[in-house]
Amino acid sequence: MTELPIIQSVRRKPLQSILIKPTGADCNLDCTYCFYLEKSGLYPETKKHRMSLSVMEEMVRQMMRDGEAALSFGWQGGEPTLMGVDFFRKAVQFQQKYGRSGQSVGNGMQTNGMLINNDWIKLFNEYSFLVGLSLDGPEHIHDHYRFTKGKRPSWANVTNAAKRMLDGGVAVNALVVVNDYSAQFPREIYEFHKSLGFEFMQFIPCVEPDPHHAGQAAPFSVTAEQYGRFLCDIFDCWIADFRESIPTTSVRYFDSVFHTYVDLPPPECTLLEECGCYVVVEHNGDVYSCDFFVEPDWKLGNVMEGRIIDMLNHPRQREFGCWKKELPPECPSCRWLAHCRGGCTKDRISDPADHGSNHFCRSYMMFFDHADADLRRLAVEWMQRQQREEEAHRRRMTEAVIHSSHLKVGRNDPCPCNSGKKYKKCCGRVLV
Repeated sequence: MTELPIIQSVRRKPLQSILIKPTGADCNLDCTYCFYLEKSGLYPETKKHRMSLSVMEEMVRQMMRDGEAALSFGWQGGEPTLMGVDFFRKAVQFQQKYGRSGQSVGNGMQTNGMLINNDWIKLFNEYSFLVGLSLDGPEHIHDHYRFTKGKRPSWANVTNAAKRMLDGGVAVNALVVVNDYSAQFPREIYEFHKSLGFEFMQFIPCVEPDPHHAGQAAPFSVTAEQYGRFLCDIFDCWIADFRESIPTTSVRYFDSVFHTYVDLPPPECTLLEECGCYVVVEHNGDVYSCDFFVEPDWKLGNVMEGRIIDMLNHPRQREFGCWKKELPPECPSCRWLAHCRGGCTKDRISDPADHGSNHFCRSYMMFFDHADADLRRLAVEWMQRQQREEEAHRRRMTEAVIHSSHLKVGRNDPCPCNSGKKYKKCCGRVLV
């Protein structure tokens, strides 16, 4: 296979993060709403899918060689813990072996928690893994759709894993899938996770096409109205937990949306104007455009035959990213576009009844109508706090310059902090 051609006419995207499926779609649970289990059909030659050390080493080598100074490895599934602890120790060893001077690496793992024991906790702490634990809430909510292969409930094992990791000092977040059932219990879910000790939560709305009835969403999918009410209730819980304008609980979607209120790029790709900023590596090294588009049309190559950074900058990946900018007709005139950007591309195609519109468009309208005033207020308070901190830092730096050089600064002299203002109008307001 020849290496992929590179786009020369657009800015080259930096290699900063990668999402890895070391076990493909293999999992020890059989959750009703899982969209990834069917991906095993892409690799029918074997029932068991595991990433080899040679594929893993080449993937890590390329990331460390071609990647930025700060890199992120996300390990997902299926269920990545099926690889065993030693696989991930080896991954860290390869990161250390091929890393360049000054590089920093973050490892994150999304797990269902069924196999978590002391060995995993030791690994997570030793190498500072950030762990996402799939836990939908209290027992009646979690066990509604999250079963083992034998259709047995999983809640008891998962909550035990949560307690062990939290008690063991692991940096662990809760990931909640919002489906037709769980959407009815936003406050119960929020308070349950808080009671366990989670300070970071992520809520993922679920919508998938119904494989048995063409033209409609699967019955476990959450409707736009359900998800809109869910977001509003969770937001009220989140706001109620603030202490002196500072959140005590992190909700990823709210944190990301807040970035758009203070003119910062949001960390969630769903809120960006264009996506395609990372790629997915399957167990055999195949590279795809996105976690939700692991399918033949969006296959970019294989790490054993080409370079990840070239695939990230391949015209097909550029096409994928620009697809997000092709907004539904109702979006350009929407007052919330700057805070939404049309949502995730996959949510425009998951329910055929939406006819190309985002399935959660109404959800976001409901949320922003409800939360906008509070978000604007928080943005003003944040910017004022930032300004005070910057001024305090500048004053400290000015004091240090004056004391170290024995400068005598007149009130009408240029301020030593290089702000361009006179000393009396800048740091001298406090120092004199």
